[in-house]
Amino acid sequence: MRARFLSFSPPAIFEEEIEAVADTLRSEWITTGPKVEEFERAFSAFVGARGGLALNSCTAGLHLALLTLGVGPGDEVITTPMTFCASVNVIEHVGARPVLVDVEPDTLNIDPSRVEKAITPRTKCLMPVHFSGQPCDMDPLLLLAGKHGLKVVEDAAHAVAASYRGRMVGTIGDLTAFSFYATKNLTTAEGGMLTGEPKLLEHARVLSLHGMSKDAWRRYGRGGSWFYEVIAPGFKYNMTDIQASIGLQQLRRLDGFQRRRREIAAAYSQEFSKHPYFQTPTERPDVVSSWHLYVLRLNRKTLRIGRDTFIEELAALNIGASVHFIPIHLHPYYRTKYAYGPDDFPVAFANYHRTISLPLHPKLTDSDVQDVIDAVLRVAGSNRA
Repeated sequence: MRARFLSFSPPAIFEEEIEAVADTLRSEWITTGPKVEEFERAFSAFVGARGGLALNSCTAGLHLALLTLGVGPGDEVITTPMTFCASVNVIEHVGARPVLVDVEPDTLNIDPSRVEKAITPRTKCLMPVHFSGQPCDMDPLLLLAGKHGLKVVEDAAHAVAASYRGRMVGTIGDLTAFSFYATKNLTTAEGGMLTGEPKLLEHARVLSLHGMSKDAWRRYGRGGSWFYEVIAPGFKYNMTDIQASIGLQQLRRLDGFQRRRREIAAAYSQEFSKHPYFQTPTERPDVVSSWHLYVLRLNRKTLRIGRDTFIEELAALNIGASVHFIPIHLHPYYRTKYAYGPDDFPVAFANYHRTISLPLHPKLTDSDVQDVIDAVLRVAGSNRA
């Protein structure tokens, strides 16, 4: 057993990030300014998007995306139950109704074959969520969007550096929101990015900072003017230069991060696929997953214990793990408001009870990876049915 606890997903921060933050703190500008602008350009170029808007969270990006595309009271937005609550909360925030559609058994992404049945005259938008970094099957969703005149907002919180049939996530739907939270493949501690057409982002940019016609850098910087106007009732969603300085360093090492994630995922799958206790994650041949998460599924008939006890026994062996996600329809707010039953989305519900997210981050050593494998096999072997 390991002597020290292995955290599930600590941030991969190095001296270059620390020094970049220090340089920004020594400068004359620490809030939204030149580093944010540089980060927006660099990230947009990385994914091949025509524009980017740096924000304080992916949640902010999703909220602004819906508002920018005109989603509001009386509208419906189709999305998945297999996601973090933020994806659905923002639909509520704009006054629309979230319409949940069950997921595919292999990827746990929204099932395109079920989506058309959920479309009504009130449907305004599709919001696919790229679960664990495996891109959704976007072409059927785009066909449905074109057929019914719908907008597409991608929740790419897990999908930095993922691609679908040769297209980078961030260039496929109308607008795409990314997360740079502490556990993500690229982090700015907290933060996010919205990518899409520059004309759409212009409106989102105004809404992201109080609805003001100019941000502080353009008011207080050299050649700036103090004058501004509030042209919409906006929000406080801007990213700071401190965050962007971390992001710029992370972006430079992202290719290396991704190589290491793929190596770890391959090592896990090679070992776990040999045993009847597990179902390993799917990566379809026409996509490149970001491998944000390694979600192992237990074959419950082969084990005497359930998922929760399995995680407890891993923790006793000093291996951290988590669960992604508690399906939306099980949370009290949504369960009560929309009268959901557990079996309303049977694929999501059944898989929720058998998923375990294992440690997966670039700082894992080969020894760490082997410790995870050994612990998982030990727990399974000692609890086989």
